[in-house]
Amino acid sequence: MSHLAERKEKDCLNCGTIIHGRFCHVCGQENLEPRESFWHLVTHFFYDITHFDGKFFTTLKDLAFKPGFLSREYMKGRRASYLNPVRMYVFTSAIFFLLFFTFIYSDKGTAITTTINGKTMAAIETMDSASFATFTAELNRRGDEPGNPMTREQFRKFKDSALLTGLHVPGGRYRSRGEYDSALASGAADHGWFQRQLIYKQIDINNKYKNDPNQIGKAFQNTLIHSLPQILFVSLPLLALILKLMYIRRKQFYYVGHGIFSLHLYIFVFIALLVMFGLNALNNYIHWDLITIIVGIMIFGLFVYEYIAMRKFYQQGWFKTFMKFLLTNLLFFFVLCLVFVVFVFLSLFKI
Repeated sequence: MSHLAERKEKDCLNCGTIIHGRFCHVCGQENLEPRESFWHLVTHFFYDITHFDGKFFTTLKDLAFKPGFLSREYMKGRRASYLNPVRMYVFTSAIFFLLFFTFIYSDKGTAITTTINGKTMAAIETMDSASFATFTAELNRRGDEPGNPMTREQFRKFKDSALLTGLHVPGGRYRSRGEYDSALASGAADHGWFQRQLIYKQIDINNKYKNDPNQIGKAFQNTLIHSLPQILFVSLPLLALILKLMYIRRKQFYYVGHGIFSLHLYIFVFIALLVMFGLNALNNYIHWDLITIIVGIMIFGLFVYEYIAMRKFYQQGWFKTFMKFLLTNLLFFFVLCLVFVVFVFLSLFKI
């Protein structure tokens, strides 16, 4: 129920019905004054998201200290006292990734340190003429024969080729799509459809980022990291499917029940990770070794929590639950790797 004042008029502002009481018996709208303050708008948002009338904190407490309890209550139909798991997942994941991308991960990415013959690009660019000639002559050495020095222009071409080779970019030797098409037409390149698409994309990336592996690496890293919400979202129903296979003989557990269990597990992991990130951030200032130990214990505790949750929710013996816990995590790790590979390719085509 809203905290706004009730209207004196008894006609519903939504459908026009004459109402008796606070709510319209036709459309259900509350008969309130339409004007509201900014503060009420903000608090109404949080009420809708978390049901701050007690559901959110009750759900959070039981989720943290009673592994598997909320999922079991949901399966029994006892749902009115707790926050809906889908709504809570959306809320916690949104908060998690908002804080993660704001404070933990920087869009600037991590620069790729590129070296040629043990020299960084910055060091090479600042060499004087004599040092540069000696360095490039060494690059051109064939066996015991002395090599010829390069000009700056020749070295730039060499650098582009060397860096792209080091990054295993097969499209690196083609400057444009037209050049590659000519190679295909002449028979100099013989590639299947999938490999051609990769090379086309790599040519576009090389041209877009001017063959700079630092820029390519940063763009790819940023795109992949920003795919984490989608990776986790896709992996959630797959975890539920694995649990369905693990407990296929337990007919009382439908796929949706496994999905609810997976949702609650993900929500707990989001909250635990936020706590760990906060402890690590604090440790950057106080440098207290005990915090590192606490974070390590919390990481181990995530697996303990999962095991206890499976034991309480599915109500099987300790040993049987432990074996299914190991197999579930092994299969999920394999599935997660496959999902990650798919998103790696998708990220490649997004940059």
